[in-house]
Amino acid sequence: MNKAMLQPNSRDIVVDEFFPHARETIWKTLTSGDMIARFLMKPTGFAPALGNHFTFQTTPAGEWDGIIHCEVVDVVPNERFAYTWKGGHPANRGYGSLLDTLVIWTLSEVEGGTRLRLVHSGFITPTNDTAFMNMSEGWKKVVPRIGPIVDEQS
Repeated sequence: MNKAMLQPNSRDIVVDEFFPHARETIWKTLTSGDMIARFLMKPTGFAPALGNHFTFQTTPAGEWDGIIHCEVVDVVPNERFAYTWKGGHPANRGYGSLLDTLVIWTLSEVEGGTRLRLVHSGFITPTNDTAFMNMSEGWKKVVPRIGPIVDEQS
Protein backbone atom coordinates (compact mmCIF):
# COMPACT_ATOMS: atom_id res chain seq x y z
CA MET A 1 0.00 0.00 0.00
CA ASN A 2 1.20 3.51 -0.69
CA LYS A 3 0.30 6.90 0.81
CA ALA A 4 -1.75 7.88 -2.25
CA MET A 5 -4.12 4.95 -1.78
CA LEU A 6 -5.01 6.19 1.71
CA GLN A 7 -6.19 9.58 0.46
CA PRO A 8 -9.93 10.11 -0.01
CA ASN A 9 -9.36 11.66 -3.47
CA SER A 10 -7.70 8.53 -4.84
CA ARG A 11 -9.12 6.60 -7.82
CA ASP A 12 -8.55 3.07 -9.12
CA ILE A 13 -8.59 1.45 -12.54
CA VAL A 14 -10.17 -2.03 -12.57
CA VAL A 15 -10.16 -4.41 -15.53
CA ASP A 16 -11.61 -7.93 -15.37
CA GLU A 17 -11.00 -10.47 -18.11
CA PHE A 18 -11.80 -14.16 -18.52
CA PHE A 19 -9.30 -16.49 -20.18
CA PRO A 20 -10.07 -20.13 -21.03
CA HIS A 21 -6.73 -21.23 -19.60
CA ALA A 22 -5.38 -22.54 -16.30
CA ARG A 23 -4.12 -20.02 -13.76
CA GLU A 24 -0.61 -21.47 -14.06
CA THR A 25 -0.49 -20.56 -17.75
CA ILE A 26 -1.69 -16.99 -17.14
CA TRP A 27 0.76 -16.69 -14.26
CA LYS A 28 3.69 -17.60 -16.52
CA THR A 29 2.70 -14.79 -18.88
CA LEU A 30 2.38 -12.22 -16.09
CA THR A 31 5.72 -13.12 -14.53
CA SER A 32 7.97 -13.44 -17.58
CA GLY A 33 9.81 -10.33 -18.71
CA ASP A 34 9.70 -11.50 -22.34
CA MET A 35 5.92 -12.00 -22.16
CA ILE A 36 5.30 -8.69 -20.36
CA ALA A 37 7.17 -6.96 -23.18
CA ARG A 38 4.68 -8.42 -25.64
CA PHE A 39 1.49 -7.20 -23.95
CA LEU A 40 2.65 -4.09 -22.05
CA MET A 41 6.20 -2.72 -22.33
CA LYS A 42 9.66 -4.20 -22.13
CA PRO A 43 10.77 -4.28 -18.48
CA THR A 44 14.40 -3.75 -17.54
CA GLY A 45 15.74 -5.72 -14.58
CA PHE A 46 12.50 -7.64 -14.09
CA ALA A 47 12.22 -10.71 -11.85
CA PRO A 48 9.02 -11.93 -10.15
CA ALA A 49 10.69 -11.81 -6.71
CA LEU A 50 9.61 -9.86 -3.66
CA GLY A 51 11.62 -6.64 -3.39
CA ASN A 52 12.91 -6.75 -6.97
CA HIS A 53 13.22 -3.32 -8.58
CA PHE A 54 12.65 -2.92 -12.32
CA THR A 55 11.70 -0.22 -14.80
CA PHE A 56 9.62 0.44 -17.89
CA GLN A 57 10.44 3.16 -20.42
CA THR A 58 7.66 5.21 -21.99
CA THR A 59 7.42 8.56 -23.75
CA PRO A 60 9.21 11.32 -21.79
CA ALA A 61 7.42 14.60 -21.10
CA GLY A 62 8.67 17.91 -19.75
CA GLU A 63 10.93 17.26 -16.78
CA TRP A 64 10.05 13.56 -16.68
CA ASP A 65 12.45 11.13 -18.38
CA GLY A 66 9.66 8.60 -19.12
CA ILE A 67 11.00 5.96 -16.74
CA ILE A 68 8.46 4.09 -14.63
CA HIS A 69 10.07 2.74 -11.47
CA CYS A 70 8.58 -0.46 -10.08
CA GLU A 71 9.15 -2.70 -7.08
CA VAL A 72 7.59 -6.13 -6.61
CA VAL A 73 5.63 -5.96 -3.35
CA ASP A 74 3.55 -9.15 -3.40
CA VAL A 75 4.03 -12.56 -4.99
CA VAL A 76 1.63 -15.45 -4.37
CA PRO A 77 2.26 -17.92 -7.22
CA ASN A 78 -0.76 -18.51 -9.45
CA GLU A 79 -2.88 -16.15 -7.32
CA ARG A 80 -1.55 -12.59 -6.95
CA PHE A 81 1.28 -10.44 -8.25
CA ALA A 82 1.72 -6.78 -7.30
CA TYR A 83 4.23 -4.01 -7.93
CA THR A 84 4.51 -0.30 -7.38
CA TRP A 85 4.32 2.00 -10.41
CA LYS A 86 6.05 5.34 -9.90
CA GLY A 87 7.02 8.01 -12.37
CA GLY A 88 6.52 11.54 -13.49
CA HIS A 89 7.94 14.77 -12.16
CA PRO A 90 6.51 17.33 -9.72
CA ALA A 91 7.05 20.16 -12.24
CA ASN A 92 4.81 18.48 -14.84
CA ARG A 93 1.09 19.06 -15.15
CA GLY A 94 -1.09 16.62 -17.08
CA TYR A 95 0.96 13.92 -18.81
CA GLY A 96 4.07 13.15 -16.81
CA SER A 97 2.82 14.51 -13.48
CA LEU A 98 4.15 12.81 -10.37
CA LEU A 99 2.60 9.35 -9.98
CA ASP A 100 2.88 6.88 -7.07
CA THR A 101 0.54 3.94 -7.69
CA LEU A 102 0.18 0.19 -7.26
CA VAL A 103 -0.61 -2.52 -9.85
CA ILE A 104 -2.22 -5.73 -8.57
CA TRP A 105 -2.93 -8.76 -10.75
CA THR A 106 -5.26 -11.33 -9.18
CA LEU A 107 -5.97 -14.74 -10.73
CA SER A 108 -9.06 -16.70 -9.74
CA GLU A 109 -9.98 -20.17 -10.92
CA VAL A 110 -13.46 -20.13 -12.45
CA GLU A 111 -15.43 -22.65 -14.45
CA GLY A 112 -13.72 -23.11 -17.80
CA GLY A 113 -10.62 -21.06 -17.04
CA THR A 114 -9.24 -18.10 -15.14
CA ARG A 115 -10.58 -14.71 -14.17
CA LEU A 116 -7.79 -12.14 -14.30
CA ARG A 117 -8.42 -8.92 -12.40
CA LEU A 118 -6.14 -5.90 -12.73
CA VAL A 119 -6.42 -3.12 -10.17
CA HIS A 120 -4.18 -0.10 -10.72
CA SER A 121 -4.76 2.06 -7.65
CA GLY A 122 -3.71 5.33 -6.10
CA PHE A 123 -4.42 7.94 -8.80
CA ILE A 124 -4.80 11.27 -6.97
CA THR A 125 -7.29 13.78 -8.34
CA PRO A 126 -6.82 16.25 -9.88
CA THR A 127 -3.02 15.76 -10.15
CA ASN A 128 -3.23 12.35 -11.84
CA ASP A 129 -6.41 12.89 -13.88
CA THR A 130 -4.55 12.74 -17.21
CA ALA A 131 -2.72 9.54 -16.22
CA PHE A 132 -5.96 8.03 -14.92
CA MET A 133 -7.83 8.74 -18.18
CA ASN A 134 -4.98 7.56 -20.43
CA MET A 135 -4.21 4.46 -18.42
CA SER A 136 -7.88 3.54 -17.98
CA GLU A 137 -8.16 3.28 -21.75
CA GLY A 138 -4.72 1.71 -22.06
CA TRP A 139 -5.29 -1.10 -19.56
CA LYS A 140 -8.56 -1.98 -21.31
CA LYS A 141 -6.46 -2.69 -24.43
CA VAL A 142 -3.44 -4.23 -22.68
CA VAL A 143 -5.18 -6.90 -20.58
CA PRO A 144 -6.96 -8.61 -23.52
CA ARG A 145 -3.59 -8.83 -25.36
CA ILE A 146 -2.61 -11.49 -22.85
CA GLY A 147 -5.03 -13.98 -24.47
CA PRO A 148 -3.22 -14.47 -27.78
CA ILE A 149 0.12 -14.79 -25.97
CA VAL A 150 -1.29 -17.45 -23.67
CA ASP A 151 -2.85 -19.24 -26.66
CA GLU A 152 0.66 -19.67 -28.12
CA GLN A 153 1.81 -21.41 -24.91
CA SER A 154 -1.10 -23.86 -24.81
